[in-house]
Amino acid sequence: MSPLLTVEKVEAAYGVSPALFGVSLSVGEGEAVALMGRNGMGKTTMVKTICGLLPRTAGRVEVAGRDTKGLAPHRVARLGIGLVPEGRRCFAPLTVEENLITAARPGHWDFSTVSELFPRLAERRRQTARTLSGGEQQMLAIGRALMTNPRLLILDEATEGLAPAIRQEIWRSLHKLKTEGLAILVIDKSLTELSTLVDRYVIIEKGEDVWKGKPAELTAEIAARHLGVAG
Repeated sequence: MSPLLTVEKVEAAYGVSPALFGVSLSVGEGEAVALMGRNGMGKTTMVKTICGLLPRTAGRVEVAGRDTKGLAPHRVARLGIGLVPEGRRCFAPLTVEENLITAARPGHWDFSTVSELFPRLAERRRQTARTLSGGEQQMLAIGRALMTNPRLLILDEATEGLAPAIRQEIWRSLHKLKTEGLAILVIDKSLTELSTLVDRYVIIEKGEDVWKGKPAELTAEIAARHLGVAG
């Protein structure tokens, strides 16, 4: 079976400034993969390139077997990608329910099922997004991505800066989603939580993939060298 997402020797640039140098990774159906690296090493750039928000200058990106070259971001999304971007980017003047409905596509995920995953969203359905806490906005961003009924959920720093209790709630939701068969590509710094969720790590450094392996294969030496933390 072909991977749901295939990234092969991808290069990308901001104007004349190269940012990615031949990055390769894949995510299979129902698999969870962590994209890791220090700040500024190209993780968000990789996500933008996968989603069509930044054109690639070389290499190949396939979603569900289709090459995405030349596709607008909304058409890439329709191939089955749900993006939870860095910084949440909820529609501040809209209510929780309106934020969710704007992204809705037919399928399992609707307001009811998203509310089961995040009961706080049901409680605050009439509140505008600007009145929510940071953690609630993050839940809303995840719920909005799920409302597109994706095959692959991409999360860019989904727990960054959140209170510990909220972080744990989000990690529990990701475990549930994986158990239900949703493929996940996640950027996060927490090795402890990632090690129980993901099947593989991909580490990038200065726009290149420098290490790939299973959580059990990530030694303290590798983590210190490429992530600046102990494994």
